[in-house]
Amino acid sequence: MPRAVHVLAFGIFAMVTSEFVVAGLMPQMAEGLDVTVPQIGYLITVFALSMAFGGPLLSVALLRLPPKTALMVLFPLFLAGNVLAATASGYPVMVVARVVTGVASQAFFGVAISLGSQLTRPEQRGRAMAVVLNGLMLGTLLGLPLATLTGERYGWRAAFWAISALTAAAALCTAVGVRRTGRPEGSGTFRSELTAFRAPRLWLTLLTSTMVIGATFSAFSYLNPILTDVTGFSPGAVPLLLLAYGAATVVGNTVVGRLADRHTLPVLVGGLSLNAVFLTGFALLAGVQVWAVLCMLGVGLVGVTMNPALVTRVQRTGNARPLVNTVHSSFITLGVVLGSALGGLGLDRFGPRAPLWLGAALAVTGLLTLVPDLLRRGKAPGAAGPDGRSLHSGPSTDGGPSTGEDPAGGDGPSANSEQRAPAPLHAGQTP
Repeated sequence: MPRAVHVLAFGIFAMVTSEFVVAGLMPQMAEGLDVTVPQIGYLITVFALSMAFGGPLLSVALLRLPPKTALMVLFPLFLAGNVLAATASGYPVMVVARVVTGVASQAFFGVAISLGSQLTRPEQRGRAMAVVLNGLMLGTLLGLPLATLTGERYGWRAAFWAISALTAAAALCTAVGVRRTGRPEGSGTFRSELTAFRAPRLWLTLLTSTMVIGATFSAFSYLNPILTDVTGFSPGAVPLLLLAYGAATVVGNTVVGRLADRHTLPVLVGGLSLNAVFLTGFALLAGVQVWAVLCMLGVGLVGVTMNPALVTRVQRTGNARPLVNTVHSSFITLGVVLGSALGGLGLDRFGPRAPLWLGAALAVTGLLTLVPDLLRRGKAPGAAGPDGRSLHSGPSTDGGPSTGEDPAGGDGPSANSEQRAPAPLHAGQTP
């Protein structure tokens, strides 16, 4: 695996740590900015909405830049947003800071995922995406608690200064450790980038991602009240349980990354099915500590860990260029917003188990979005060989969406134009 892929994961780690830091420092920030805790909570929503809607717009503005150059433009913008947050004199300034960091981080995700694909051989892209997205998992597992600990010990502003330092370190590593590449073939104009979005199948594929993430975040957003009010754990035990959940996501992400290239559709079907089972079991057995913990860890293993398979499927349905990846990240962010919003409504009206039932319903809805691909796979004669690869795929020659994707919905490497990108670096080569 090229070392540059690990460097990209470091950048995503910094972005995700900044995204979640507000959740761990709500009381301190509310006191420091002289606002209420719910108002601080709105900063999370502002960040998510900025990611979902501002990120693709910024990606369009960066289309003509080579990927590494785009990243080196985004790092200073993201750093400026965190410095602004660390020095914010009031709530309105903090809102502006969260908008800036949200837009920059979403565009960064799209460019980093695209570059990770460009630097990796086609048959390794699923594993490469797992490595890049481990920055997301580790940001949840380590970044959030470390930022929270820093904020509690030295003040909430110190947490944003620490993230600023982390961002500067990631920018330096990217400048040194990622080689400069040209733009992917077929990219460069807004019109050419929009070509992929003419296919209805791509929109359905994006919707699958929203449902997968929404199902998980409906439960994850409210694990604290579920584990304390229903399962009966003490508040002091919750951080340890969340740490175990985060570890499960790292393990699941690694496993899915190894399977995503050859078995994309089966992985998604299996993951969504298991997630629905674990969420249902959690809802039914939340009062029994052993079973509640097992179901929670199960959700960690098969929830957001589907990301490598989701990215692989979207890239094969559309392309691996920055705009498609950024829009896909926006649909994932909408899943976070949808899951947490529905879970909150359910919690208020029906109690702590409701987010789990809603999560299970979203997982089933996600399975329904896979039905067209499953039917296409069943109808296509000789759809796949014994290794899971399509037996009748052919290369795309128009620089747009691949027409060589196998009818199984992506079980095997696509032959789209991104496969003709320059040869990737491997360990030991100089960037």
